[in-house]
This record gives sequence, structure tokens and C-alpha cells, in this order.
Amino acid sequence: MMSREERTLQKEKEEQEVREKEKKKKQKKKIMIGIVGAILAIFALLYYSRFIATSGLVVREYKVENSKLPASFYGLKIVQFSDLHYGSTIDNAYLQNLVKKINELRPDILVFTGDLIDKDTNVTEEVTNEVKTALSQMEAKIGKYAVSGNHDYLYDGFRQIIEEGGFQYLDNTYDLIYYQGYDPILITGMSDSGQYQNDIDQAFSYFKQEDSKKNIFTISLFHEPDDITSILAKYNVDLALAGHSHNGQVRIPFLPPIVTVKGAKKYNEPYYRVKDTDLYISGGLGTSNYKFRLFNRPSINLFRVVNQ
Repeated sequence: MMSREERTLQKEKEEQEVREKEKKKKQKKKIMIGIVGAILAIFALLYYSRFIATSGLVVREYKVENSKLPASFYGLKIVQFSDLHYGSTIDNAYLQNLVKKINELRPDILVFTGDLIDKDTNVTEEVTNEVKTALSQMEAKIGKYAVSGNHDYLYDGFRQIIEEGGFQYLDNTYDLIYYQGYDPILITGMSDSGQYQNDIDQAFSYFKQEDSKKNIFTISLFHEPDDITSILAKYNVDLALAGHSHNGQVRIPFLPPIVTVKGAKKYNEPYYRVKDTDLYISGGLGTSNYKFRLFNRPSINLFRVVNQ
């Protein structure tokens, strides 16, 4: 028979065991709640990145100052859109909203810097007509210009869609732009270097002419931003506009892009000052390789150019 002291100790031991079991049960419950919470957070992040962060349209506005800009072009408005990747996260409804937004901005010059239709999109007649119609509905007071991206060489109809959409295709060539005066500006366009189609000297062949104005305000369009190094090794550019990098597509705030792509290893952020050149890189509209965006909503660029 147990003594009173032994019974007391036994009772305390049993109570301690109950408390330990309750403690372990609470710990397991917390762990399970944590695991479920983490799974829900991951699914929420994936849902946000796939369906919310890929929607909407941000207009990034920039003021560009350059003393070489002729007085007749003061306040020139340029809108740049890039990396549409039609068929990725971009459908016809989104495209119509893009047309509306561009036309609301009333650009003087509209430029497209490559990757019109995504590489994984089945380019049917319907797709071709949707894209062509949207491009033709985009308005610009002076002109519309386009260059190719690496995805644009995967099907034969790119040039036809671009030109029937009212854009001048700058395939390693240039155009002189006049507006309300006798002093022009120069716009050059280089084909995609990733497909080995680029020819810098041909794109800048204006400067080979004896009567060319060496001090002319020059805009250069190209798809892969790292090409700026090769271009500036030979020619002067005042305003360079590129795409391709999507500015990282998936980002973490205050950190560099998580993934960079060939052709945008050195230059992939929205803006750089390279020598005397303002280089702007579009964040793009669609997605490539994976249909996600994070902390990097689809965007277009609006530039207001003034002389100092």
C-alpha cells in the first residue's frame, strides 16, 4: 500500500505527464498551422504572380533633356511598348486596352522594340488578324516605328503584320523625321542581335553620307539592351530604347533581377546613363518562358523630350 507521500508524488507525476502531452499537442498544432499557412501563402503568391501581377498596365513617365533637340520638336512625346509576347499572358481583350491607353497618351512617335508574338503561341490567321488590327488602331501624330526581337524570327509573318499595322519596320536602317521645321531628328533601328541579324553599320549608315549632320539628335531602337556597348563604340546616340529584359519579370524589392537573360546580362534595369546616352529598357507587357510576374507589372514608357 502506497503512503500519502508516494500517492502525492504519483499524482504530480501523472499531472506532469498530462501537461507534457498537452504541450506537445500544442506544438504539433502550431507546426501544422505553420505548414498549412506556408502552403497557402505559396499558393497565394503563385496565384498573384500568375493572374494579378500579369494584369493591369503601368505608364512609366520620363523627362528627357537634350540640347541637340531642334526647337521644333520641343515637348516631343514618345511612347514605347515592348515584349508583347501575344498569347502568353496577353489576349485580345488586353491588347484592346493597350490600344486605348496608347491613344489616350496621344504620342507624337510610337515605337515597338521587339517580341510581338510569343514563341509558344500557335500563330493562326485569327491571331495574326487580332494583332494586326490592334497595331493599325494605335495612333501617333508623326510616325510609328518597330524593330524585331528574338521571338520575331520564329515565324515568317512578323514584317507583314508590322507594316500592315502601320509601323515602319527599321530592319538595320534609319529614318529622318521632320516636324514643323527644317531641322530633322534621326531614328535608327537595329534587328535582333540574338538571331545574328543585326548590322550596326547599316543601321547607322546615315552617318556615312558626306552631307549628314553629325550633331543630329539621334534615337536608336534595338531589342537586346547589352547591344548598347557595341553601338556606342562606333556611333553617338542620344536616346536609346530597348526591351528584352522585362526588367527581370520576377523581382524582389530593392534587389537586382532574380533571373537575367542573354542579351540583358549587363543592362536590365529601367534606366542607365551610358557615356552621354540615355538608355531606357522597357519592362514589357507579356511574359516569356514562365507566365509569372512579381513586383513588376506590365508597363509602357512615355518620354517627354525637351531641349535644355
